[in-house]
Amino acid sequence: MKVVQVSGKRKRAVARARLKEGKGIIRFNALQLDGVSPELARLMIMEPLILAGDLAKSVDIDVRVQGGGWHSQAEAARLVIARGLVQFSGSKALKQKFIEYDRHLLVADTRRAEHSKPNDSKPRAKRQKSYR
Repeated sequence: MKVVQVSGKRKRAVARARLKEGKGIIRFNALQLDGVSPELARLMIMEPLILAGDLAKSVDIDVRVQGGGWHSQAEAARLVIARGLVQFSGSKALKQKFIEYDRHLLVADTRRAEHSKPNDSKPRAKRQKSYR
């Protein structure tokens, strides 16, 4: 039985996925994909599955995500699902299809939140200067 493990990040969210041959069951943090809310997150997670077509119906995917908000968790999940499907199939055509649709399906977005500086409220905020 073929098993593929992949991981990916988006902001503070870290997703890990395990793909194995099966009946097309997709779990997100131990929930069936239908139970994921909000709906926008579910639709984002389904993007690589829809693009993959029949391949997604023959693979069981178990995704676990920690940290971040719901949006970055969904983006991290779609990243690992797409990477996993490409690794599982070994198909260059599928890889090209994902890249043409959205490059961030396979390539992580490395932007991170900037740290606050000492004595300032926000990363780029400065104290107001008074001349009197």
